[in-house]
Amino acid sequence: METLEFIIYPDGRVQEKVTGIIGSSCAEVTAALEAKLGRVVAQETTSEFFAQPLNQSASVTTPATQQSFTQW
Repeated sequence: METLEFIIYPDGRVQEKVTGIIGSSCAEVTAALEAKLGRVVAQETTSEFFAQPLNQSASVTTPATQQSFTQW
C-alpha cells in the first residue's frame, strides 16, 4: 500500500515520509507537492528506493497426449 505521511511543525517545517513506492518513482509522486510546499531542505532515501520491482511469471505446458478429461 502506498502512503504519504506529513508532519507539520509549529515553525512551519513539513516532514514528508513516503512508504510503499518502490524505486525512484517516489520522487515523481511527491514533486508537485514539494513544489507547492516550498524549499526542500533535506532528503533521505529508504531501502524501498533501492529495491527492484518484483516481476514474476510462471507458465505450465502440458503435452496434448497427457491431457485427459472426464465427463460426469
